[in-house]
Amino acid sequence: MSKDGGRSEIKSERNFLGRRYECDSNCPDFHTSLARCNSSKVESGAWALYEKPNFAGYVYILTKGEYADYRRWMGFNDHVASCRLINQVSSSIYKIQIVNKGEYESQTIEFTEDCPSVFEQFHIQHIDSCNVLDGAWVFYEQANYRGRQYLLEKGEYKKAADWGATSSTVESFRRIIE
Repeated sequence: MSKDGGRSEIKSERNFLGRRYECDSNCPDFHTSLARCNSSKVESGAWALYEKPNFAGYVYILTKGEYADYRRWMGFNDHVASCRLINQVSSSIYKIQIVNKGEYESQTIEFTEDCPSVFEQFHIQHIDSCNVLDGAWVFYEQANYRGRQYLLEKGEYKKAADWGATSSTVESFRRIIE
């Protein structure tokens, strides 16, 4: 294990076969070493894998475990070009404030647990902004932790573009726990 607390192995083929790329720290561009990524093992830490170099494009959040196929981490394809270790996953406290600006008023809700359905839990359809007070979180475009993922670390996100989305459609969210 590295001194920063994370280790991951990325493989070009399914079922952990093919060329290998090992990470124990942030890597802004490994696509020249590994053209495809079809499986991954996370030995420690929590990692954000990005579709494009320099931590851009679709993001996939992986915690400790084995992912024999890119679809296991809800990947849209086998293209991954950069990765980084996620901070604040060993926090014992997780707290997020979400804001919905409805027609008549703004509603702020503080939450400390995973939420499989924003609509069922809060009876709102959009999260317009949020403030991550503690821990690291993932927003999902679909209920039950499905669809495109967005990584949110400690800080304020005033609009959907701040967390990398083009719309404020967030149907579920959860804590990133190592």
